[in-house]
Parts: sequence; C-alpha cells; structure tokens
Amino acid sequence: MSEETKTKQENSENIIYVGKKPTMNYVLAVVTQFNNGMPEVTIKARGNAISRAVDVKEIVLNKFLPDLKEKAMKTSSEELVNEDGTKSKVSAILITLAK
Repeated sequence: MSEETKTKQENSENIIYVGKKPTMNYVLAVVTQFNNGMPEVTIKARGNAISRAVDVKEIVLNKFLPDLKEKAMKTSSEELVNEDGTKSKVSAILITLAK
C-alpha cells in the first residue's frame, strides 16, 4: 500500500487515512462524516503523516465541532516490506473521535 490518501468505509466504521494531501482536506472529510450522522470517526496515519493527523484532530475539535470528544488515541509500530524486499518499522497512530 502506498502513502496515497484514502477515505473509505469498512464494516460500518469510518476511518480517515491521512497522507500527503493538505490538512484541510482531512478536516473536511471528518466533519462531513459527523454531519452525515456517524457517531464516531477514526483518523489513521503512519510515519510522517502522524503530525498531520494530530493537526486534523485539533482543528476539528477546536474550530469545527467543539462538542466532540477524543475517545481514544493509540500509537503502534507497523512492519512494512520495502520495494527492495527489506523490512522496516513505521510508527502509526489511531485517533478516535466521538459525539
């Protein structure tokens, strides 16, 4: 899987994958999910995109939807296989926001 950004729905759970796009694109995606009636949304990022995911959370909570709560924040490491076949560990974060 590349660093390309995706927004998709899995098992009635909304996950916003943060990548290289501008921060406000992800803020809009999170706000849209809540406006469409979702009770919780998860923001997920790996590597260099982690700081952007935290920025998205802060902008959503402080400027757009101050009534939301941060339900959970989980950090982890994921092992990825590079193009040359070597393995490397990448940090990851999962931020769950709820009404």
